[in-house]
Amino acid sequence: MDKICYIMGKSSSGKDTVFQQLQKKMPQLRLVVPYTTRPIRVGEKEGVEYHFVDEKKLEELEKAGKVIELRSYNTKLGIWRYFTADDGQIDLSGNDYLVIGTLEGYEKMRQYFGENVLLPIYIEVEDGTRLHRALGREDRQQEPKYAEMCRRFLADEADFSEENIKKAGIEKRFSNEELSECLQEIILYLKEKL
Repeated sequence: MDKICYIMGKSSSGKDTVFQQLQKKMPQLRLVVPYTTRPIRVGEKEGVEYHFVDEKKLEELEKAGKVIELRSYNTKLGIWRYFTADDGQIDLSGNDYLVIGTLEGYEKMRQYFGENVLLPIYIEVEDGTRLHRALGREDRQQEPKYAEMCRRFLADEADFSEENIKKAGIEKRFSNEELSECLQEIILYLKEKL
């Protein structure tokens, strides 16, 4: 008990789908909803994928010392911020949690809560498959933002470099070429670790 299961991976690796499926298959894991200042996408809901806030709310949380980790991206549409806040969602006295984020976010949460609290779940997919998935997702948006999709895809090469993965202490990886196999492997891993 008292673990934070942290899902991460490059864009379009399927981490959102894995996250949603793990919610259904392991309902005992409590969810931590991150925050973002980016616009809501088609199909997203406030308080589900993210808490969608403005810069003023972010500033209030920072001044209160509640921001655990914060990432800023200079996108084609302006600066978007993503963060996790110590807002009462996480109580490690007898609860396990499920979180989705980035490698950088994982490292900052590990520093904040302690190395032995976080369980990394690194999802990976071959780059060609990721690019097809990203394009399909963008095609479904009311106003596709292809330049931003490409920026994210290329930025992931640096963010999730082998050096950074190794530095974060991530040894186990989960291939998401086939979702059901990936989920089965993750569930077995979590049952062993929790």
